[in-house]
Amino acid sequence: MDFQQSLITTVHDYSLGNLDAIAFNKELKQRPTALLIPCLMEEFSRPALTLIRDTLASLTELTSLVIALSADSAEDVAEAERFFADMPFPVRVHWTNGPAVGEVLSSMASLGLDLTGPPGKGWAVWQGLGVACQDAEVIGLFDADIRTFGSGYPERMLRPLLDPSHGMAYVKAFYSRLSLETQALQGRATRLFVGPLLASLEQIFGPLPYLRYLQTFRYPLAGEFAFTRDLAMNLRIPSDWGLEMGLLSEVYRHVAPSRITQVDLGLFDHKHKGLGQKPNEGLQRMASEIFCTVLRSLMEHEGCVVSMDQLPTLEVLYRRVGEDRVRQFGLDSAINRLPYDRHGEELAVHRFADLLRPGLASLMESPIAHQLPSWSRLNSCNPSFADDLAQAGQADRSTYSTTTVRRPRRPNCETISPRPARPSRPSAPTAA
Repeated sequence: MDFQQSLITTVHDYSLGNLDAIAFNKELKQRPTALLIPCLMEEFSRPALTLIRDTLASLTELTSLVIALSADSAEDVAEAERFFADMPFPVRVHWTNGPAVGEVLSSMASLGLDLTGPPGKGWAVWQGLGVACQDAEVIGLFDADIRTFGSGYPERMLRPLLDPSHGMAYVKAFYSRLSLETQALQGRATRLFVGPLLASLEQIFGPLPYLRYLQTFRYPLAGEFAFTRDLAMNLRIPSDWGLEMGLLSEVYRHVAPSRITQVDLGLFDHKHKGLGQKPNEGLQRMASEIFCTVLRSLMEHEGCVVSMDQLPTLEVLYRRVGEDRVRQFGLDSAINRLPYDRHGEELAVHRFADLLRPGLASLMESPIAHQLPSWSRLNSCNPSFADDLAQAGQADRSTYSTTTVRRPRRPNCETISPRPARPSRPSAPTAA
């Protein structure tokens, strides 16, 4: 694509085919390495996960594969274990919402820690990290629905971390999101929302270091990333659709830009999310939560907040920049002979713009995000917690007994009473 560098190191794809499975397996021996895949049971009926499994089977020196699985029954979990039974490395199917895991998570409530949800990708990633960090120094994460998964994905993602002399702690993927069926550009949340939003915020606040950091990432919403165990153990994990942006905020907090790299994975396609008919559906819901995450991280890192007085300026700037991006992507598509729905893209920009005002109001009402605590904090409270959780996720699902749960016993952790439940708000009347 190009050879430009900026604030963080960029590893380009020069399309020279420099992949070597034998050499990569030798490199995997340098540092214990695990892959983590958060997964819903429905993915096992789709071809993408089969492609991922068959591709990963060549990584004979991988330390382990952790499947953070949300399933309805022990039979589903057993089916997932059979699906990965012939892999040349250990596979741990961790039942994230199983009864045994629920008991272990609930055991920390006496310390004032609510670890029981909300269920979703962030919650699954957080549990999977606790399991993977037990025996790995490098952890890579991939989604379970990648339809273009190839051997270059794990090799290019992990290699910057396998040799400590590179000094890297965090790797973020970027790629060209194209539909396999239509070849049309995908990734609307990144192209039409996050990009224009960051450019608009820069016009309001100026070139703040944190905004420059976010804009350096070519695909900030990429769900594929890798990190060292030292970093993974110290990250608070967001539990909503702001996971990827929230993790970038956590990485910014802990790691110098010189220890971060982004890697080009080339062509990429996975399940596409619809725009949604309502603000709480599809990409609109995702954009709302991303908006709050970005503004919250600006508060945390720069002490900046968008006031209601500045909101009209942000709305006007975002629409203008978003419409400019639509024109740019239209030209990019035309020259590459890709189909492009300019009208649909502009409608998406307008829908996203309509989310800014209610999003800011929501943030002002509840500025503190729900984040799952870092594993280093949990280990300081209960050194056996990660091991208990890993065992619970692997427990015999039919005979598991709650008496096996080890309660927090760290003497320097003060036991506090759980917070009283908040009274529920009355439901708003449904419009006819």
